[in-house]
Formats: sequence, structure tokens, C-alpha cells
Amino acid sequence: MSDCIFCKIIAGEIPSSKVYEDDQVLAFLDITQVTKGHTLVVPKQHFRNMLEMDSESSSQLFAPIPKIARHLQQTLGAAGVNILNNNEEVAGQTVFHTHVHLLPRFSQEDGLDIRFTANEPDFPALAQLAQELYLGE
Repeated sequence: MSDCIFCKIIAGEIPSSKVYEDDQVLAFLDITQVTKGHTLVVPKQHFRNMLEMDSESSSQLFAPIPKIARHLQQTLGAAGVNILNNNEEVAGQTVFHTHVHLLPRFSQEDGLDIRFTANEPDFPALAQLAQELYLGE
């Protein structure tokens, strides 16, 4: 896609700080560096986000992620790694080419704050919702 910044990076039209590359995937340091080593993993084929991908292309994208994440953690001495993917603007997606953020974590005060609000479970409502959402085999 001609106006996609990640497609331009993949094509070599814009420089990047590569961390990993194979035939299907490119991983490079995010210029914002939310945490040290913040890396983006992108498919070389353009997809708007994960919602457009099929099982083969998403498998190719995710196959090297554990290896890259372990490498970041071990090399940087991180205590952990967040693996994050946003799909559509409402979910925080700002670049509309599928990408997965690998965010090495050094402490809980390292500048990244991801929080979930826990709600009291309503088991009958959960059972009903699961029934509505069940994909089957």
C-alpha cells in the first residue's frame, strides 16, 4: 500500500532499526520506545489489522514472536515482556498495518501502565454470553 509507513519500511524506502527478518515478517524498534527495546513485529504483506488476516498469515506473523521476545528479555535483562496488538482506532490502533508490540518490562514503574478493571462475575450472564459467542468446531 503506497501510503502505509510500515509498507515503506518493509520496502526499504524508510530506514528502520531491524531486530529480526524472515521471508514473511519484519521486526524493528519502535521509534517511540515506550520501554527500552520496544519492538514492532509486522507481516511483510499489508493487512489493515489482525481482523483481516487468515489463519496462515497470522500463524506466520506469530511464529517468531516467542523467539524475538525471549531475545529482547535476555539481551536487555528485562523482568518480563508485554505482547500487545490493537485492532481499529477504538482499540488504540494508530498505524493501519497489522503490527504486534513487544514491550520489555523492567519494573512496574517503567512508564507503561496497562490496567484491567476486575468486575464481580455474573456466572449466568457469562454462560449465556459464551453460548452466544461459541464458534463450535
